[in-house]
Amino acid sequence: MSEVKHDEIRQAVRQQYGQVAESEGCGCGPSCCGGSAASASTLSQALGYSADDTARVPDGANMGLGCGNPQAIAKLKAGETVLDLGSGGGFDCFLAARQVGDSGHVIGVDMTPAMVSKARANAEKGGYRNVEFRLGEIESLSVPDGVVDVIISNCVINLSPDKPRVFAESFRALKPGGRLAISDVVAFAKLPEEIRRDMALFTGCMAGASLITEVEEMLRTAGFQQIRVAPKDESKTFIRDWAPGIAITDYVVSATIEAIKPAT
Repeated sequence: MSEVKHDEIRQAVRQQYGQVAESEGCGCGPSCCGGSAASASTLSQALGYSADDTARVPDGANMGLGCGNPQAIAKLKAGETVLDLGSGGGFDCFLAARQVGDSGHVIGVDMTPAMVSKARANAEKGGYRNVEFRLGEIESLSVPDGVVDVIISNCVINLSPDKPRVFAESFRALKPGGRLAISDVVAFAKLPEEIRRDMALFTGCMAGASLITEVEEMLRTAGFQQIRVAPKDESKTFIRDWAPGIAITDYVVSATIEAIKPAT
């Protein structure tokens, strides 16, 4: 895929999620705008978050975006530095901030200016001092080498047109022994070309999904070990609603993705 095509995809994604940020929208799928705070909370609880999680963040931070709960596998500890790829309104960052405490630090990276502005306003509203949000692309992370303990992400890497670079950048940013804890959409069967070419399905977190074997290979190539991609069949119950009239769950499912950067 050419760099020009990569940029076209990034611009489509940026436009879609800029609209979500400005409209208080929620959820994945081609039509995800116009949701309420109540519906976002319900969506997030269906993804594996608790009612307490959704209640403890500033209003507007949780937009129901995602396909799982990376917090459930991250095993965050006090004092750790956490990097959230595609941080949106800051929901996962604020949950992580409570776990790492004042001695820890959380960095959210998002390529959509409206999302970064929203997240920063939410951080100020909630009084978070150990969280910062940076505008940038996850293929070119604005962090130094080897400074992050844990990288989390929720249904964002599937949107990247250059996933190998995302994993290579993640490997670079992690400390030796650092870990990935990701929820994302993956493919368990090859997607038809008509789905692959549908930009609405791409920005809706479906058409850009890589095969599980491809994800594993990309992680190995980047240098990761202890790789585990665990599909969640129960996620089909909400993913089918992302593409009414299309048998999308014949091809994709949400999964947890875990990997470790070797300690030496």
